[in-house]
Amino acid sequence: MEEAGAAELNWSRLSVSTETLESELEARGEERRGSREALLRLLLPHNRLVSLPRALGSGFPHLQLLDVSGNALTALGPELLALRGLRTLLAKNNRLGGPSSLPKGLAQSPLCRSLQVLNLSGNCFQEVPASLLELRALQTLSLGGNQLQSIPAEIENLQSLECLYLGGNFIKEIPPELGNLPSLNYLVLCDNKIQSVPPQLSQLHSLRSLSLHNNLLTYLPREILNLIHLEELSLRGNPLVVRFVRDLTYDPPTLLELAARTIKIRNISYTPYDLPGNLLRYLGSASNCPNPKCGGVYFDCCVRQIKFVDFCGKYRLPLMHYLCSPECSSPCSSASHSSTSQSESDSEDEASVAARRMQKVLLG
Repeated sequence: MEEAGAAELNWSRLSVSTETLESELEARGEERRGSREALLRLLLPHNRLVSLPRALGSGFPHLQLLDVSGNALTALGPELLALRGLRTLLAKNNRLGGPSSLPKGLAQSPLCRSLQVLNLSGNCFQEVPASLLELRALQTLSLGGNQLQSIPAEIENLQSLECLYLGGNFIKEIPPELGNLPSLNYLVLCDNKIQSVPPQLSQLHSLRSLSLHNNLLTYLPREILNLIHLEELSLRGNPLVVRFVRDLTYDPPTLLELAARTIKIRNISYTPYDLPGNLLRYLGSASNCPNPKCGGVYFDCCVRQIKFVDFCGKYRLPLMHYLCSPECSSPCSSASHSSTSQSESDSEDEASVAARRMQKVLLG
């Protein structure tokens, strides 16, 4: 066993069992109780541990990093809760994933305020444990290579999160709440079964890297161009559309929406005393049609249209647009067709300028 420094014990790849480690840690703990030098880093990866040693919870109160990756752990026991100053916990490639994989009381323990990096990749989790969503100090969370089926909406609780790695799971949808993480810099959702990207991701104004390769994406929301700090976008291995799609389904607007559109388009004045509260809220939810030649609005009913936008002068990405009516995307006369084509060109030029901020788009 190697002691790499007074503040670090490195017992990696020694085929150590839990029993052997228990006696070793008890001896080391006794030695250090009379020493001023506190152990800060304990490296135990690639051994034969099936549980955390009990001595871990009594002799190492100042531990900041614990690495137990590559063992046979099925649970992280209550000993973990005694590590009041732990900042980094690496427990990837174990057998964690059952209902008792994490200690009870984790969300109420000091770890809720101290733990900043948590790596549980390569385990057997089918859902994100609820207690993890209460670790408010987390800056990096890795749950790649598990069996996750979804991302809980409560992910927005992790307001300090800067890096989220969820690649290699079975996730089908991205919750809009994921867009409520103001500090997120790196988001990895590759190798899942995701079919669409919610426009709310455009609220991730700190995002620099977005990995979406090897999913089932056919388009991207136009709002992705609002990610002003995005430097890398990985999209390879997705069935992105290869031509314009104009004949998308369109359900006619309701009488309520037609009346509301008329009020908005004709600027009919009204006061809060003229209408009930539900109608006032409905009128306030109007969205402007992005077609610069239109000037219309829509509420619940809109036409989806795929438009291609140049990225980096090399790739053309399909972005989703929402228009107020089929007339905006399917003009009836050649004259209107010329006008619409020009508006499409203008729209693409505008989006291309914004897209040049992207430094790397990975499609191949």
